[in-house]
Amino acid sequence: MSRLANTIKNARVGIFFHALFVLVQFFSRKIFLDDLGDDFMGTTATLYSFLNFLNLAELGIGSAIGFALYRPIYNKDHKKINHIIGYVGNLYKNIGLLIIAAAIILSAFFPIIFEDSTIPLVFIYYAFFAFLMSSLLGYFFNYHIFLLQADQKDYIVAKYFQSFNISKIIIQAVFVYFFQSFFIWITLEVLTGIIYTIIIRKKIRKEYPWLDISLSFKRNKKNYPSQPELLKKIKQISVHKLGGFLNGGTDNILIFYFISAQSVAFFGNYQLIILNLGTLVEKIFAGSKASIGNLVAENNEKSIHQVLWEMMSLRFFIGGFAISCILLLINPFITLWLGEKYVLENTVVGLFCLLFFIRQVVNPIEAFKQAYGLYSDTWAPITEGILNLVVSIVFAQKYGLAGILLGTNVSIFLIVAVWRPIYVYKSGFKKPIFDYIKRFAFLTTITTIAYLLTQYLTRTLVDIHFDNYYNFTVCVVQVAAISMISFFFISYSTNKYFRDVLRRLKNQLIKKSR
Repeated sequence: MSRLANTIKNARVGIFFHALFVLVQFFSRKIFLDDLGDDFMGTTATLYSFLNFLNLAELGIGSAIGFALYRPIYNKDHKKINHIIGYVGNLYKNIGLLIIAAAIILSAFFPIIFEDSTIPLVFIYYAFFAFLMSSLLGYFFNYHIFLLQADQKDYIVAKYFQSFNISKIIIQAVFVYFFQSFFIWITLEVLTGIIYTIIIRKKIRKEYPWLDISLSFKRNKKNYPSQPELLKKIKQISVHKLGGFLNGGTDNILIFYFISAQSVAFFGNYQLIILNLGTLVEKIFAGSKASIGNLVAENNEKSIHQVLWEMMSLRFFIGGFAISCILLLINPFITLWLGEKYVLENTVVGLFCLLFFIRQVVNPIEAFKQAYGLYSDTWAPITEGILNLVVSIVFAQKYGLAGILLGTNVSIFLIVAVWRPIYVYKSGFKKPIFDYIKRFAFLTTITTIAYLLTQYLTRTLVDIHFDNYYNFTVCVVQVAAISMISFFFISYSTNKYFRDVLRRLKNQLIKKSR
């Protein structure tokens, strides 16, 4: 199966399951907020942020293993793959034990951290250790799924993971609606993770019968020798992961500290929409990172350049289209969905959208950076994280949520959008950055024109006021249609790479239907 065919298959499965997941989340979120309360939802979101901090101990192994597996998969070197997976298994199990120890130490400070919380401390402890247990399953039992992802079979992971996730949320919503029980909501988080682990391990064993998925804690080092190149990448990625957490994973903690647990829940409502939209886009491109890794392994310079700018064109198109719709529809929708008290100011929404757009358009460069294994710029993520914390803390005290989002935007723009392309062009493509700047500026210009045209047409032709879900649906269709036509017309008429990628997708779909 070709790289494009694998990417399309991953995207199709990912989009279907994620669309169901988002739909279920919207209905369940309303129930959880009404029956469990804003403080409970904000507190659990903060606990998840603490767990993300503890997961820094993972040291970026997940990112490094994809890079290490691309060539052995391409060469069908089963022995090498087993060596890598076995080596990673040893590291993951030791790291899991380290996380347990760190979690116990952190939990000792909960009486101080959650001193003003309205949630009983016993429930906070139970939730934290339940979430911890669910997270640790990946360290002790599920690390083999990285092979599926590197092998362009992410659709298998998506199918099982999302099925269990959707079922869990539905069952949680039912129990919460009838019993308003914190205990059941938390317990279901763990039970679902355990069942998923059992099922996905059976699937991996079936997919790769030659793969060793032994549960033995201490593996034979002769069978699974050290991987110096992989270890080097892990050390570099660990720094990148720390910077990534400081840049994005601290938002809920900062909001909890500087504002309130309730504000974490309000912030989470917008995150639910915008982050899920971003995840949906990633599902569209599911498998593309593995495809790029395969492409880089072939070392076809012409194809690499073509694929980069086809992906950039698609990302600009999708990012511009998405933020055009979000800016117009999200606040009216929050009012309809949850109530007017949950609406955030336009500045916060604008910063959310800017962050979404930046992450979209830098994604292709990030994918090639990973494919080339370029992680030696360890100063960059640390600078990014510190810059984010400094700006966020300074402006949070005066501007609240907007100040925290401003810090994230500033840091990701300067380091990820400005520095990273320079680094990838110099160390990966071995080409001057001028070509990238010229093409990036061109895409930014046509996207801006399409955005302004969309905003003018929608505000002129569409009445964006609705008091029920039917009128909301009609309004969404109108706004999306105008935005799609505007962006498609300008992109197709001006951008050769956009036309090329559409032609390739069309040919692949025709071939698939025969």
